[in-house]
Amino acid sequence: MFSRLKKSIESFSNSLVEKFKTKEIKPEDFDEIGNDFLLELVENDVAYSVAEEIINTLKNTIIGKRVPKNSDIKESIKEALVDFIKKNIPEPDLDIIEAIKNKQAKEKKPFIIIFMGINGVGKTTSIAKLANYIKKNGMTPLIVAADTFRAGSQEQLQVHADRLGVPIIRAKYNSDPASIAFDGIAYAEKKNIPVVLIDTAGRMHVDRDLINELKKIIDVVGYDLRLLVIDALSGNDSVEQAIAYEKNVGYEGFFLTKSDADTKGGVALSISVETKKPIYFLGTGQNYDDIVPFNKEWLIKTLLGEK
Repeated sequence: MFSRLKKSIESFSNSLVEKFKTKEIKPEDFDEIGNDFLLELVENDVAYSVAEEIINTLKNTIIGKRVPKNSDIKESIKEALVDFIKKNIPEPDLDIIEAIKNKQAKEKKPFIIIFMGINGVGKTTSIAKLANYIKKNGMTPLIVAADTFRAGSQEQLQVHADRLGVPIIRAKYNSDPASIAFDGIAYAEKKNIPVVLIDTAGRMHVDRDLINELKKIIDVVGYDLRLLVIDALSGNDSVEQAIAYEKNVGYEGFFLTKSDADTKGGVALSISVETKKPIYFLGTGQNYDDIVPFNKEWLIKTLLGEK
């Protein structure tokens, strides 16, 4: 992940060093190289508005300080990017494992996580990965298959539940998803299951009926965390999805899938900066263990080699 974006940053840094190794950097001198870098950011799936913010941050840092010829320009660029990430990329405001334990201790009720997103982004696999992650942290989750629309969705989750050894609540296709979710919560409370993972049907934000169905699920069962599942390979469509879901439904953060296949990395930056919502987890492969909790320090280290 980020391999192409890292190369673009390195190329930009090298260009500045080469151009200004014998003189101070002036605004008009920066613009040509800065414009080229902006286009590279956009080509790496960074939303144009976010790319502009990054360029302005770099320009203000380098030009504003009038970096002299003997300064380490590369270090100044790195510091500016680290500062941009720290100021603009939010982190999850809770640790899911601790949050589950705390709710159980205080309320004796299950922690409810609702997964949402368009078709094909990997919601089902993401639920299985998070179920495995929770189980490895000493708790048994309940999976609720509230997608009664997509053919095979119930069976697919059943296979994952069987492999992981976790309980699942299923229902007939075309039955009411909100009722299934309600039954799942009731079952979890009866069996003292600490966390419920609810799958929902994939839906576009323009599909008013399905959006209303999702709102009904949320209204009926409530939630502790709503995760919008985003495909890291979806480019700038991801930002459109994120903004539309926030406007029409609402959510607390992202589960970013297929990040292992994403050589660009711009989607991770764009959705976080544009929505001010955090990424909670990254899906990093095909196996159940291929899940990584997200934090800014990981991003800085991965993208810039910083600790």
